[in-house]
Amino acid sequence: MAQAHGENLKQAMDTLRAHKMRSGLTIFGVVLGVSVIMLVAALITGFDQQIQENIKQFGADTAFISKWDQGFHGGDTPLEERQRKPLTVEDARALIEGCPALKNVTSYIQTGWMQTHTVRTKFGEVSAIDFRGVQANFGQVYANAATIAGRFISEGDDLHREKVVMLGENVGPVLFPGGDAVGKDVMIDGTDFLVIGVVEKPKGGFGMGDEDRRVLIPFSTFRKIYPSADELGIRVQAYPNLLDQAVDQATEVLRRRRNVPYNGKLNFSVRTAAQEVEEFHNIMMMVYVATIVLSGIGLLIGGVGVMNIMLVSVTERTREIGVRKAIGARSSDITWQFLLEAMTLTGAGGLIALLLVNGLVLLIRMTLQWRGSVPAWAAAAGIIVSVSVGLIFGVWPAMKAAKLDPVEALRYE
Repeated sequence: MAQAHGENLKQAMDTLRAHKMRSGLTIFGVVLGVSVIMLVAALITGFDQQIQENIKQFGADTAFISKWDQGFHGGDTPLEERQRKPLTVEDARALIEGCPALKNVTSYIQTGWMQTHTVRTKFGEVSAIDFRGVQANFGQVYANAATIAGRFISEGDDLHREKVVMLGENVGPVLFPGGDAVGKDVMIDGTDFLVIGVVEKPKGGFGMGDEDRRVLIPFSTFRKIYPSADELGIRVQAYPNLLDQAVDQATEVLRRRRNVPYNGKLNFSVRTAAQEVEEFHNIMMMVYVATIVLSGIGLLIGGVGVMNIMLVSVTERTREIGVRKAIGARSSDITWQFLLEAMTLTGAGGLIALLLVNGLVLLIRMTLQWRGSVPAWAAAAGIIVSVSVGLIFGVWPAMKAAKLDPVEALRYE
């Protein structure tokens, strides 16, 4: 049996080599469908690694509190959200006092997203910066705010409203291409600041978004320069393994302070890293479903093409089938001959898709410094699906060949 299948497989490969153009056009749909599955799986796996890495940078035991509902939602912000009162520094103090599970709480303040800020020197400038006023413990709560040069903003800087600034790792070289930025002056929106430190770029970024444009100044200094700014966010850090309790405690404290009635809708949000990951996975699941639908269309087209070509092949080789039956070939031998040919045809399409997608992913990795790759399960699934398409759509041609009458087949011209 194994010898017969090996002979059939060799004959199938000879047929593919003899009709290269026809075979290539036949499996185009299979290559397209399988490529989409593998490529999307590679992209999603890479993005998932990226998200996980970014979350680690924020800290696994932290949660973010905002007056805005967080997460992915399209359209305009609802009126109810826009009318919510801002969070305050007093809210942050109440959290650290009223939540035993919390280890640390920090606040930061920004202007509205529509306002663009620019930092410049005589050597260059950077616009669209991530500009915010932060408290002295910002670097302790945020795991991605490590200082790589100089020092971090101190409580004295905040208390005395000093005009000092910390620059993101990618901002400093633009403003001071000749050397160290610490100890030099910069101008932010027309106000002079002294650079006291540089913040390390968060790990895990890739592509054009892999830039650290953070510009941090003391919280009180920010409020003095931008008195109308009220976009205040709070980041809380829980003791190890107490994040869930900390979130419950923080929610209860803020419900009381913001007069949220029992069973009433919260006028703030508390978001953890685990929730961000879960929402990302839910979105990716919808992408997977859409991918399967698109791939299914490509595979259906490829399968119909394979079936038609195999029917043509049966017609072309009718006399050959008659000769094989005349010298003792069984119907099962003829069936497996054409089934293996169809499976070899679509399996070759799966291998071509695997090579193409791996090449494309390698190109993306080299271009964008991205760590994504085709998962082993996606590669295996792609090959199995491609071979299965040949098996399913090759049944009818194979059965048609097996049912040919040997006498009539020998007479065929």
